[in-house]
Amino acid sequence: MPNTSQTKQWILDFVLLAAIWGSSFMFMHIAAIEFGALPAAGVRVSVGAIFLAPILLARGQGRNLLSHWRQTFAIGVVNSAIPFACFTYASLSISTGLSSLLNATVPLFGAIVAWLWLKDRPNGTRIVGLLIGFCGVALLAWDKVSFQPNASGHSSALAVLACLVACICYGLAASASKVYLNGVPSLVSATGSQFGAALLLLPISIYLWPEQAVSARAWLAAVALGVLCSGLAYMLYFRIIERAGPARALSVTFAIPVFAILYGVTLLGETLTSQMALSGIVIVVGTALSTGLLNRQTSTAQAKD
Repeated sequence: MPNTSQTKQWILDFVLLAAIWGSSFMFMHIAAIEFGALPAAGVRVSVGAIFLAPILLARGQGRNLLSHWRQTFAIGVVNSAIPFACFTYASLSISTGLSSLLNATVPLFGAIVAWLWLKDRPNGTRIVGLLIGFCGVALLAWDKVSFQPNASGHSSALAVLACLVACICYGLAASASKVYLNGVPSLVSATGSQFGAALLLLPISIYLWPEQAVSARAWLAAVALGVLCSGLAYMLYFRIIERAGPARALSVTFAIPVFAILYGVTLLGETLTSQMALSGIVIVVGTALSTGLLNRQTSTAQAKD
């Protein structure tokens, strides 16, 4: 089949992206405690831009970025600056489990935006997949949910609202990327978006920079966010949009909690419960349905028969 190779490529990108973004909530929490929410987000996108720029130039894509800087910079504000600031703010007062749960609503917002804007109406199977995936994430994160404010007095209600604003921004940005960045190489989209986000957040970050010295641990977390969770991750993200569309790219949020649990068990010595295992299965099934993967495999098997 002509699309088999491309399908395998975007599925591999999908799994790798979920694995990388699965670590981002932990890194955001570590960085935000010492940097503060907005400076942590500012460092993240600045490091991401610095990381991607030499790669872009080495591949001869500098002129391509200059040709599309308005679109990529604008996408960066909606897809990076605002969501990163919202999630780092939320990490100061709500658990990473709750943040992951709220982040999993991104495909729902994305599907609504794509339906209203791109007239991309999801079929019944994909809608069922979205609902199954969301239920799986809710089952996984339920015991981690906490609305208690922390000692610094941050409002949990505002944190939840910030996460939802971030999710809406992700949904808008995915459809906007499909409309305005169609045909633009993923490296150009990723680099331009990080520069656009940095231009917005860097002045704010300088103004709000913490007076006390920031530890090496917080700096490492911020650098990991910039290099892995922003630079490399957005190269993968925009490439998935190119190859599979915004709806499937957004569905990666269902797989992120699975990797977060894996990191906890293997690196932090946490226990894998039967509830976690069951939730992981539900999430994987929901993700496969919502991306159309199961339908594609069924159609392929029928064609071979």
